[in-house]
Amino acid sequence: MSQEKTIRTTTDVDSLRSEIRDKSVRVIDVRREDDYKQSHIPTAVNLPLANLLSDDSPERVLKLVNSMGISDDTSVVVYDDTFGALASRVAWTLEYLGHSDVSLLETTFSKWKSLGLENDNKTPEVQTTNHSIHLKPEILATSNYLETSKDKPSVILIDNRERLNFLEQHIPGAISLPYRTLATSDKILRPKEDMKRLLDNRGITGNAEIITYCGSVGTLSGLAYYALKSVGLPNVKLYVRSFKEWKNLQKPTEKQQDANYWDLSAE
Repeated sequence: MSQEKTIRTTTDVDSLRSEIRDKSVRVIDVRREDDYKQSHIPTAVNLPLANLLSDDSPERVLKLVNSMGISDDTSVVVYDDTFGALASRVAWTLEYLGHSDVSLLETTFSKWKSLGLENDNKTPEVQTTNHSIHLKPEILATSNYLETSKDKPSVILIDNRERLNFLEQHIPGAISLPYRTLATSDKILRPKEDMKRLLDNRGITGNAEIITYCGSVGTLSGLAYYALKSVGLPNVKLYVRSFKEWKNLQKPTEKQQDANYWDLSAE
């Protein structure tokens, strides 16, 4: 019980540098292979998001995890150069597999480099491992699950796309929380108290079951998943296939009536 509470959502720059020196962390770079080969955080292994998404079944994810030398108790930190959204999708997938000690680097690789921090172009030698599978279905929402639960008063459904997309079309009952509102100028997520205030203003509090979705593959809503976790909200699910699947299945959608199109922020 206490272990769950001590797992961090983000890892700060100084902590990661220290853990790299101590060899107590596995760092995952989810950028494209060409970008990774040019330079990356020392000891980082490369797992481009597109590679993961080509087949994100648990069996294949397990093979990827083993090939990256991640055992059940390895501390994992994931980063990208896309405001944390791609890293979030990879981190969530590891968590769904049953790997609890996974967090996001608090900043992007560009910011890391602009701070003058260590980077190189060496591909680390990694010993394969044998990770176990303990799937966590409680953090996943499917279309069927969403359809049967979205109208319950105890469920909050959050749309993390741009506000204009939300105004034009969204899943009935969803509230708008654009992904851009989750960050600060130099961090992928706001500080805890600031984030809490943002969520409180949107009525996102307490013990409600919260389901996040975005446009297609669960990246923007993956970032929101970790934003919600960062303030200690206990029951968060990611609708991984998101609005694209919902529309393809011809499920009901709604348009914001009398929308003020000048109001494109969620503040």
